[in-house]
Amino acid sequence: MTEYGSRDPDALVRRAGKRADTRQDQHFLVDDRVLDRIPTYAEEMDLSHVLEIGGGPGALTDRLLAVADRVTVVERDPDFAAHLRQEFADAIATDRLTVVEGDALDVELPEFTASISNLPYGASSEIAFRLLPEGKPLVLMFQQEFAERMVAEPATDDYGRLSVTAGHYAEAEIVETVPKQAFDPQPRVTSALVRTTPREPDYSVPSDEFFLTFLKAVFTQRRKTMRNAVRNTAHISGLSDPDAVVDAAEEGLMSARAGKLTPADFAGLATLAYEVGEPDDDD
Repeated sequence: MTEYGSRDPDALVRRAGKRADTRQDQHFLVDDRVLDRIPTYAEEMDLSHVLEIGGGPGALTDRLLAVADRVTVVERDPDFAAHLRQEFADAIATDRLTVVEGDALDVELPEFTASISNLPYGASSEIAFRLLPEGKPLVLMFQQEFAERMVAEPATDDYGRLSVTAGHYAEAEIVETVPKQAFDPQPRVTSALVRTTPREPDYSVPSDEFFLTFLKAVFTQRRKTMRNAVRNTAHISGLSDPDAVVDAAEEGLMSARAGKLTPADFAGLATLAYEVGEPDDDD
């Protein structure tokens, strides 16, 4: 039986026959200690089918095969996809590994029970918000600045649209900060692993699509009061009558800035906007 979980990252890069292309946002995690720890953050998760985005030379894929029943890895680079098929041919032959060649933002994702991935930083936001609505637990590598904004609490410097949006789908926590020296080639920034646990929010919204659009709108003017933010961003939120929203909302909320409001505050305002602001019927 093939053993997994101890392949040398540098040897995998050599066998792949090509170096990372930083123009394609490729930075390979090569620190064995970090690689070995990543699966431990998922010990409470259902690992019957793990989705990995961006397999690269396969160092994390190797660790995932050691703990998961099945792994599907999505790899955009055709050379690395071919390498993964060759390196892990035994796992493919026994239906434990599937390699999907293509962009994670475009391909049809399989049914999965958890995703554990070292994401390409340039697309990390888009990929994360494709995965979060699936309602599955995640362990994802991000730039530290992005991770800190993702987990930020209201009224803190890092709190913003990203914090509210992530929290709409899951509880998010930073489980490890990863130095740039853990990667080859080294990125210019420190990284962080974020673990998310799906949960229902403690508020209701008229629709996820409208709620997220409303957040996008008002946070474009986070330095303005909510009164001005609602009025000035109707072209983004799709509201036909933003003044009706301002007139119907509590004065305390309209006088505050977006960074001071809680997710429940935003949910209440989005519901009010949906009811009285005459939004476009696009969602």
